Amino acid sequence: MGKRGSGRFEERTGSDLRFGRSKRTARGGLFGLVSLVWAGWIAGCGGDTPGSSAHELASSPGSAEESLAVPDEIESLQGTSFQGARESGEAHLPVLYVSSSGFAEDDGSGGVTGVTAELVKAFGRFVQDAHGIDVTLEFIEEPRWATFYERVKSSQGGVFGLGNVTITETRRQELAFSPPYLNNVATLITHEGVAELGSLQEIAEAFVDLTGLLYPGTLHEERLEALRENHYPDMRTASVETNYELVGRVASGEGYFGYIDIYNFWRAVEDGHPLRRHSVADDASEEFGVIMPRDSDWVPVMEQFFATNEGVQGAEWYRELLREHLGEELAGLLDG
Repeated sequence: MGKRGSGRFEERTGSDLRFGRSKRTARGGLFGLVSLVWAGWIAGCGGDTPGSSAHELASSPGSAEESLAVPDEIESLQGTSFQGARESGEAHLPVLYVSSSGFAEDDGSGGVTGVTAELVKAFGRFVQDAHGIDVTLEFIEEPRWATFYERVKSSQGGVFGLGNVTITETRRQELAFSPPYLNNVATLITHEGVAELGSLQEIAEAFVDLTGLLYPGTLHEERLEALRENHYPDMRTASVETNYELVGRVASGEGYFGYIDIYNFWRAVEDGHPLRRHSVADDASEEFGVIMPRDSDWVPVMEQFFATNEGVQGAEWYRELLREHLGEELAGLLDG
């Protein structure tokens, strides 16, 4: 029989609590570290800003900027296995995240908050309540999505990834997923000065002076490549590293377009960015999940957490999280 936790609840931030590996920074930004030791159930759960931040380097049709490739050496992480946690009564669980407004972002006091950040905190509380394990969650920011994905894939034990990762059968061969926590719509955007497309057959002529922005390693990259193959073979492309960079380039009015998740489009427009959505190109078939290393023994525990909380999406506390962090209207759009 495993050792049970001590029943403590403690939250610490900053550099006084670290575990092993050196931390990455987002282009000189502060690394966010939040450590939460959960002991007992507590009722209820509760980036940078968009801008044109990189040189606009347009490539010839079919190519992408090699400088944005995933580094050869990936810094993997090691978390406590569930078996090890049951034996010791303690678990150190690194949580790698890509900063995203409303989902996982700096809370202004050195912590991390947002829909997915609070979701994984609720999971930590559940683990303590259901299994008597003291859990330390260590939030680690990774600014590049493709690197984030590879780091989780190459990690071992209790490591969790928050990057609004679309669940696909191909990715299930590389990673483990939680049950879906959100439905998504991917949408094609331009500057608001570009007339809305009536059909995809118009895109080659309507976007002839525009450059498509590829987000390497994401399904948005695949969508843009599909547009090139099926509708716009002479498409010029350039690559971006973040959603914020994509929004900034498109909003600059300097001739760009690209795919983005509907919540990122919504928040950007709310913030005053002059964008247009081309709904004929919408893809509403996606579901997001928390990712884990493929052989993680935390998967059944995560599934248990979802099952005891009405699949999460059906729980009122989770809907309140959506409303709190995304706003009523956007929460209603995504609450499928």
